[in-house]
Amino acid sequence: MAIGATFAISSCAHAPQEQHTSFETLTLSMQNIEVPVNFSASIEGKNDVSIIPQISGQLTKVCVDPGQKVRKGDVLFKIDDRRALQALNAAQADLMAAEAQCNSAKLEYESNKNLFEKKIVSSYMLDTSLNDYNRATAAVAQARAAVESARLDLSFCTITSPVNGMVGNIPNNPGDMVSDLSLLTIISGNTVMDASFSIPENLLKEIIDETGSIDNAVAMFPEASLIMKDGTEYAHKGKVVNISGVVDKATGSVTCDAHFPNPDGSLFSGIQGNVRMYFSFDDVIIVPLTSVVRVQDKAYVYRVKDNCAESVIVNMTEVGNGKDAIIEGGVAAGDVIVAKGATNVYEGQQVIFPTEDKEKRK
Repeated sequence: MAIGATFAISSCAHAPQEQHTSFETLTLSMQNIEVPVNFSASIEGKNDVSIIPQISGQLTKVCVDPGQKVRKGDVLFKIDDRRALQALNAAQADLMAAEAQCNSAKLEYESNKNLFEKKIVSSYMLDTSLNDYNRATAAVAQARAAVESARLDLSFCTITSPVNGMVGNIPNNPGDMVSDLSLLTIISGNTVMDASFSIPENLLKEIIDETGSIDNAVAMFPEASLIMKDGTEYAHKGKVVNISGVVDKATGSVTCDAHFPNPDGSLFSGIQGNVRMYFSFDDVIIVPLTSVVRVQDKAYVYRVKDNCAESVIVNMTEVGNGKDAIIEGGVAAGDVIVAKGATNVYEGQQVIFPTEDKEKRK
């Protein structure tokens, strides 16, 4: 005798002929939640300075190594200063000659002034000597300016650090010719680091609507954490200090800057990470990610109606904990959705199977 089993297809049109297990469901409600939101960020020293020589010449000495910590005023490089020193000596000699000429012109003018008062020389002689004295005075001023310029050029031969920080890559070696187009290195002023990141336009709008202005939004942004590439959290907290007033047309986002203290120099310019901030959302619908089905650029949940599933397109934002999402539109508080196994549900499928007791009470 052959033994067989008949299984009926479960749907809203055909009642099941065997007991099935109902899908796990969730009744939606409005909730308040504080969620972590991560933003990809690039890190730079707040006072990063490009070191470029202000005169041309031969690099004679490199006084630092890449990665070395320096303080403001420390010598970084030296450029051959012989020509600059010669120019300074020549300018100082010219100044001495101009001062001597000026002294002679002054004596001549004072002498003619006395003689003019005694009516021995004419006013023409007096005016001529005055003009000579004025020209000599101007020549002294020019010579002094030339000395200062030569002294400044000489000082440019010794390049010092303008900030406290860390030395970057050094592409040049002693003996290389450098000019005002040569990048000698970058000093990362890394006592404070600038984390630059982008936030969605709609999030910024919500914050501005709540606070009233961009300035208020900057002040009201929550404390920021820095999550490194390896997943560890940086020890010091940061604060948003600036929000760009321009929306990037390609990404629909705006750029923000957060400053993080870096007292021990453990952060370096150029590293990547995530800025994490906790935002509070009031009166929102929270659903588990297991209830969401993604198809290309759309997200669906299955709402339960008459014990059967109907797909609903929703706007979804993951909350950053890897488990939940905020739903905006498509469903409302009081709706029942499939909470788990949504990827195995199809349109119109019966997902809730009443028990025998419930059937008897009908």
